[in-house]
Amino acid sequence: MTSARRTAMVAGVLFLVTHVTSVVALALYKSALHDTSRISGSDTPLLVGAFLEVLLVLAIIGTGVALFPVVKRQNEGLALGYVGLRTLEAGVIAAGIVPLLVIVTLRQNPTEAASADAGVVGSALVAFHDWTFLIGPSFVCGTNTVLLAYLLYASGLVPRFIAALGLVGGPLVFASGAAQMFGLYEQISLWAALCAIPVFTWEICLAVHLVVRGFRSPAAAALDPAPVGAEAPPVAA
Repeated sequence: MTSARRTAMVAGVLFLVTHVTSVVALALYKSALHDTSRISGSDTPLLVGAFLEVLLVLAIIGTGVALFPVVKRQNEGLALGYVGLRTLEAGVIAAGIVPLLVIVTLRQNPTEAASADAGVVGSALVAFHDWTFLIGPSFVCGTNTVLLAYLLYASGLVPRFIAALGLVGGPLVFASGAAQMFGLYEQISLWAALCAIPVFTWEICLAVHLVVRGFRSPAAAALDPAPVGAEAPPVAA
């Protein structure tokens, strides 16, 4: 297996990890935080959800690091921007984990929780998490999606229709985040879900293609330079 193929495989697996961890964590949080009027309930869904988001953060950074050596051959400046925005997205998500762990601490120390207005504290902590969920997966993710999609579209490393999904999905999820910020609809709503479909489809298609087929551009061959005097290996169509 060439280094280009390994890179594609790693990046694809990491993209799949981001989806599995984010979806499962969201489901756990939704069931655990359905009532913010009080700080009570089981700690397990929050702890498992927080742990999954830690894995999500690491996987997000991993996708940027894994793809950088490849996409920088198209445009190093944009590729560096992608890595930076991917890291920023991970940082925002990581910040959103902390208030949920604070809720766990308050649940384990009911005396401290009772000394304050539990409803206000619980609502504030959940709101903190929800805003980070909006900033990271909507605004920052929408922007870095456009950068990566453009790099892949211009280089031909993946089929053009996959890159086109990113070019459409990135701005759409960004616009959806703006609509949610100004109160046009809720974060967890039908409209938000519909606007997220293109970017979700883009990442799934990209991940599956990278795992199953790898990169398809002659640019990938540059990752495994042939020895001096040796004939370069043919690139699969």
